[in-house]
Amino acid sequence: MKTAIARSLLSIGAVFLRPEEPFTWASGIKSPIYTDNRLILTAPEARDAVEAALAETVRREFPDAQALFGTATAGIAHAAIAAHLLGLPMGYVRSGAKDHGRQNRIEGKLDAGEKVIVIEDLISTGGSVLTTVEALRGAGAEVLGVVSIFTYNMARARDALDAAHIRGVSLTDFDTVVSVAAADGSIARGNVARLLAFRDDPSDESWLEGTK
Repeated sequence: MKTAIARSLLSIGAVFLRPEEPFTWASGIKSPIYTDNRLILTAPEARDAVEAALAETVRREFPDAQALFGTATAGIAHAAIAAHLLGLPMGYVRSGAKDHGRQNRIEGKLDAGEKVIVIEDLISTGGSVLTTVEALRGAGAEVLGVVSIFTYNMARARDALDAAHIRGVSLTDFDTVVSVAAADGSIARGNVARLLAFRDDPSDESWLEGTK
């Protein structure tokens, strides 16, 4: 599954590798990869594959799940489609409470003790998805885990999820995308080690010269 999803994301440009002309993140970090999983929604074939994989992953890894909650905003559509395929309730968690009406942060019915799964499109450091987990726990939910479409597979994110006692499962990851891109010639095989060096420590820019 990891290889098939990686190939789908690469084919529609949702994941784009450009080690020779790095992208610049908002933090200023130079990155050989750019991820825009919003493109999945506009590519029916890839969308079908991703949503089916999300539903199957929840069914296989978290059979006791009673509801799916998407992260705002990127996880909302994916949570809705996967929940539809599973026949489960769905809601989403805002990044902050509304400043009007009922001032909800969690949208959708949530009962205390309900076993839920968080659906996220992308995990980098893990910070944003964990704020969603904390909000759901604060509302009394039992968060069984997080299912994401793509993860950079950085140690920082793994450590953060472990510290929060949250199991994370991703459809595909950085290492798989790099492997698939090298196999189909999208990137030179000589760049693989450089890209993995970036994954190990994004703040260390020595990968730019291939010296690591």
